[in-house]
Amino acid sequence: MVRMDPKLVVAILLLIAVSATADYVRPKARKNLDFPRKSRGSSHPHQVHISVAKDKHMRITWVTDDASSPSVVDYGISPGKYTASAQGESTSYSYLFYSSGTIHHTVIGPLEDDMVYFYRCGGGGPEFKLKTPPSKFPITFAIGGDLGQTGWTASTLDHIGRCDHDMYLLPGDLSYADYQQRLWDTFGELVQPLASARPWMVTEGNHEKENIPLFKAGFQSYNARWKMPFEESGSNSNLYYSFEVAGVHVIMLGSYADYDEYSDQYSWLKADLSKVDRNKTRWLIVLFHAPWYNSNKAHQGEGDDMKAAMEPLLYAAGVDIVVAGHVHAYERSKRVNNGILDPCGSVHITVGDGGNREGLAEKFLNPVPEWSAFREASFGHGELKIMNATHALWSWHRNDDDEPVRSDQVWITSLFSSGCLTEKRHEFRKILMSP
Repeated sequence: MVRMDPKLVVAILLLIAVSATADYVRPKARKNLDFPRKSRGSSHPHQVHISVAKDKHMRITWVTDDASSPSVVDYGISPGKYTASAQGESTSYSYLFYSSGTIHHTVIGPLEDDMVYFYRCGGGGPEFKLKTPPSKFPITFAIGGDLGQTGWTASTLDHIGRCDHDMYLLPGDLSYADYQQRLWDTFGELVQPLASARPWMVTEGNHEKENIPLFKAGFQSYNARWKMPFEESGSNSNLYYSFEVAGVHVIMLGSYADYDEYSDQYSWLKADLSKVDRNKTRWLIVLFHAPWYNSNKAHQGEGDDMKAAMEPLLYAAGVDIVVAGHVHAYERSKRVNNGILDPCGSVHITVGDGGNREGLAEKFLNPVPEWSAFREASFGHGELKIMNATHALWSWHRNDDDEPVRSDQVWITSLFSSGCLTEKRHEFRKILMSP
């Protein structure tokens, strides 16, 4: 039997949330930031970001203008003293009249958990510092989607930088390059201070497509620049994958990859969920771009087909929290499944308002659906602090005149501790055995 701290019990009682629509009025969207071209050596590493690779390993990604620059990372636990080195791979791509720099991907490790490492890319250049995630609770995720590179994006990134987080989760729409490939480069520069220090785990949104029928396949830029651990998780596509960290299994699904019951993504998801041992992995979180539960007028119904195909599988597996982007407003649901309140359903959270140039989606549907607990049109970010096997604290921090203001907060109890998983095991086995 799990004993709870009395202070935690009091906090839970004080944070009972009621259905609400905030009357907050947000200023209009800000323009894209101006990025003057920088003068640097051709082998100078830039757009550095890190992501989780296989167990106890990190992938370091960076870009150089020089194709001959080595894809090597030197690293160690003391500044300027590198005790290990790893060799990786490089790629590049062309898009109409644009040619990318050389994009390097190098996996380092094994690494100690919850440890600071110092590293440099390409055998020279500046030194960077990263911190690996913890191996056990507590763990803190910063979460936000639809970033772009506007003045509001800069505000959001500043606030995330103040948050003592272990990892950043981004449910789609990164750069808002929209075919203008130089904007992928400026986005990489913009996020480097944060993305080079903590793992950024992302999935694709509609603005990553960039397909040109009969000429260019979709997601070329995204796949080349933001390589995620899809192979390590048994997926055959960079558009969907999973990873495990500190007792949390995180699944990143693709709203813009085939997802019906005959698709590769559905088959992979089914297999991935079957491998999760909930006696050891107490929390199950899923992210994708187009929300399944949305009471905003924007993008209404766009996630319905994916929801029809995959929600029964997520419900049977006991997914605790589902996070989406796409809609440029914040919304949090109560536990819901198949459109109705269900104590064994998932909490759905929409965070498609990191700072995009398109502005906020300020028009909500009325009356408020029974499943909607809180909704607000504001730029900002979320923080998910998973305290232990049974409780997590979710909070939403809006960018109120460039100051982070917490406007929503709630304790979430895991389905593991509620007894729901025992009831679901038979149901899940039936789905796994279905053709």
